[in-house]
Amino acid sequence: MKNLLGKLFQSIPFLALLYTINVNAVVPIPAPDQSEPIAITGAIIHVGDGRVIGDGVITFNEGIITAVGSAGDGINTDGHRVINLQGQHVYPGFVLPNTILGLQEVGAIRATQDVMEEGDINASVRSAIAYNTDSELIPTQRFNGILTAQATPQGGLVSGSSSVFKLDGWNWEDAMLVEDVGIHLHWPSLRIRRRSPETGLFETVDNEDYAAQTQLLHSLFQAAQTYSGEPLNLNLAAMQPVLNGSAKLFLHVDQAREIISAVRFARNYGVDELVLVGAAEAMQIVDFLIAQDVPIIYERIHELPLQEWHDVDAPFKTPFLLHEAGLKVGIGGGATSVDRQRNLPFFAGTAAAYGLDRETALSLVTLNSAEILGVADRVGSLEVGKDATLFISEGDALDMRTSQVLGAYIQGRDIDLFGTQQELYERFRDKYESQVEF
Repeated sequence: MKNLLGKLFQSIPFLALLYTINVNAVVPIPAPDQSEPIAITGAIIHVGDGRVIGDGVITFNEGIITAVGSAGDGINTDGHRVINLQGQHVYPGFVLPNTILGLQEVGAIRATQDVMEEGDINASVRSAIAYNTDSELIPTQRFNGILTAQATPQGGLVSGSSSVFKLDGWNWEDAMLVEDVGIHLHWPSLRIRRRSPETGLFETVDNEDYAAQTQLLHSLFQAAQTYSGEPLNLNLAAMQPVLNGSAKLFLHVDQAREIISAVRFARNYGVDELVLVGAAEAMQIVDFLIAQDVPIIYERIHELPLQEWHDVDAPFKTPFLLHEAGLKVGIGGGATSVDRQRNLPFFAGTAAAYGLDRETALSLVTLNSAEILGVADRVGSLEVGKDATLFISEGDALDMRTSQVLGAYIQGRDIDLFGTQQELYERFRDKYESQVEF
């Protein structure tokens, strides 16, 4: 048998098969650094902060935006490669919070998953070093304008630390935008859904482990507050940036009672930088959240209502209601499978259809999310001094009927938007077009 396998591995047809499989899985080559100043003219520029500039001009050099304005502002484009868009749209790259993009490739294949560790407390886990720049899912996000993402670990009560990545790079160091922006805590549920051992049907019951789980979190934070560095404890060391305010604590929680418990828990330990993730029932306690000044990454826009008595359109209109109440809101991807998170701009489009004006809805996937993640000095809006991370769309990028991304730049680098899905589309289009008789 060993001899037979050895001959098989040495055979040319077998090697050719391996080569064919690998070629089909190759992702676009990372773009080279910007080599010359670029000026985009004649564009409708959506700044990301609510402003729209018609007949706009934007220039960038060495990956940094150098000027933004209208044609009448007299922006100097001498020495630039000029791209005239003739009324097409320019947007800041969309920002995708709370995603496992780059951490999981195929959900059914364990070897392609690097999302979670065993156990309840994994504060020392860092998504940064697990991020896979060769993921085939990354190009599917980019051709919908998603150019920045927060790779987030999952599992347990404390999952670890997330980092924010540019969606282009040879390795995780190249792709890194901001490292270790915060620790992710999943507050335990008071009620859990399980399959009944008697009937075999799903039922909602009290979580018998709730008290033990919350006590475990108390023990972690109490130990972290008094931790001196000796003896070495990686989990307690990882908690220090959250306690001293140099990193955020992302609280993953949906139901109103649990949101209040989680926020009070964090405040009790002196945590100032809080972000709610999920927050499906945030509107029920909106006054509490305003008083606590907690921003929200909302995630259930294209989902069913959390409770059967909620309005059927409650997920659609919640971003508008939260914004009107005065809370900072971004839209995340955690409630949606990673292969559907490329619909992020259309989540914002739905929010626009249910109350938000379009530029405010745009900010929910650009500037607001960048501010919540602490990267607004780099991305999220088209302003002088920020990274030239932007894309060009033929139509409204929040409307799936008109959105067509024609080009994208990440820190001024011209990104190749041609991926496996485009290759397959062209392959079978050509196949069947040749069979059509006119």
